[in-house]
Amino acid sequence: MTRCYMINLIMLFAFFRFAADFLIIYIEEAHASDGWAFKNHIAIKRHQTLKDRMQAAQVLLKENPSCPVVVDTMENLSSSKYAALPERLYVLQKGNILYKGGVGPWNYHPEEVREVLEKLL
Repeated sequence: MTRCYMINLIMLFAFFRFAADFLIIYIEEAHASDGWAFKNHIAIKRHQTLKDRMQAAQVLLKENPSCPVVVDTMENLSSSKYAALPERLYVLQKGNILYKGGVGPWNYHPEEVREVLEKLL
């Protein structure tokens, strides 16, 4: 998740914290340094163990995301269920999907989440 996206999400967290619960699920690394990596990207290798994934999530936690961060299972259950790789936004209410964002980073639109949350209020 890029810094720009994180800033947009932090603003959403701040504005809607009284009306919604937010959660970040850290999934498998989309651009692992020992796989298909970008230049000037944070060097995180493919997660071989849950401990690797938890250590990689620490990089995200250093950004102070303002909401809980959990890690996906090594079987990638959350990523598979929600088609989240490399990143995706959802709004859920009582177990129902109200909003399913496009696959990030190109179709990642926090402002759409804002619109959905505003309609719910």
